[in-house]
Amino acid sequence: MRSWLAEFTRFRWTPYAVLLFVALWPTVGPAEAVLSLGAVAGIGILAYSRFQEGTSLISREAWALCTALFLCYWLPELFSAFDAVDSERAWHEVLVDVRYLPFLWWVAMAVAHRRGRQLVFAGLALITSLWVADALVQAATGYSLGGMNTSDRLSGVFGAGNLKLGLVLASLSPFALDWAGERVGRAGWLAMAFVLSLVILLAGSRASWLSYALVLAFSAWQRFGSRRLALLAVVGLICAAALALSFSTQFESRIERSRIALNGDTDGFDQALAGRLSIWHAATGMFVEHPINGVGVRGFRDEYAHYASKDDFWLSHGQQGALHAHQVVLEVLSETGVIGLVLWLMGVALAIRAWRWSLPEARRRAGAPALALAVTLFPLNTHLAFYSNFWAGVTLLLVALYAGSLFAIEEDAAAHA
Repeated sequence: MRSWLAEFTRFRWTPYAVLLFVALWPTVGPAEAVLSLGAVAGIGILAYSRFQEGTSLISREAWALCTALFLCYWLPELFSAFDAVDSERAWHEVLVDVRYLPFLWWVAMAVAHRRGRQLVFAGLALITSLWVADALVQAATGYSLGGMNTSDRLSGVFGAGNLKLGLVLASLSPFALDWAGERVGRAGWLAMAFVLSLVILLAGSRASWLSYALVLAFSAWQRFGSRRLALLAVVGLICAAALALSFSTQFESRIERSRIALNGDTDGFDQALAGRLSIWHAATGMFVEHPINGVGVRGFRDEYAHYASKDDFWLSHGQQGALHAHQVVLEVLSETGVIGLVLWLMGVALAIRAWRWSLPEARRRAGAPALALAVTLFPLNTHLAFYSNFWAGVTLLLVALYAGSLFAIEEDAAAHA
């Protein structure tokens, strides 16, 4: 007979606490508090259940995958801290980020059983839909839950000083598309895809455009098949782009800036990439001089000016330089070196291997978090800092949802019965 704690954990507060963490992302501070409390709760619940029903809250496979993937994320921090350029900050990050391990266990617990997983996935779809609706109101009126928009692009609930709306919606879009498709069918999927396209285009982040395009392509292929995929993609993007152009001149300017890259001129290409060539040049210099374990996690900002070129885009515009590499591979190489990259690649290999060796039903239930994680980490794109508090929380949440769903408990038991 299941313990009261197991029942309470699975079906009562854990899924809702995970959703509260996501809903608080625009507030940063409260979201961090929920993450930390969730980590403490994860340790306490697992310690208690160990003496009650063992693996009733999380499967051994999910626990092992979460732990292994955490180590692939955290060990590069540890190895980079020994001779980091900012030793105090590096060691602080190492110690603080230990909390992500029980956080991963806690989130995996929330989706280990069907009921909790349905609550979490439906809740993520609802949160995404509400943020999309809020952004559409802002596009029409200039106001949203994030306040009046003083930015040159759509900011939504995150506010004009925190332009992460497009990237967050792109990462969460698989949950919203799956939910709409399952509840309303193809019409629901098409409607959700359209409004997401419109808001993400207006949010103005070209990295989010690419991430969402990958989500659309894969999700449409799964739902409609390859024959209709191209037509649907072309028609949908044309309609959304036409509406975006009518709403925002900033969207048009970003398209024009992207065209500059076709000129073949290095300066023009750097301008088209919003100065990222300058950032990547500095990141490459850091790696060349610190190839083993990098300059230390979050030390990029301190070393930027030293490795920047004389005509650096950022320094020549009166700024102090970039805070991070804006690209996951270069971030890992510059801050954690070859050791960090090898460990990250080991994590990717473990996640892929777990997918390949899982049953078809396990892949189906883990499809949304797997797609979300894949596009968030897609290497041929620009990124936020994966060792920052915000984007680490987003990424590791997706890691835990993936592991917990792939190695859920009662479905696997039934499948092998």
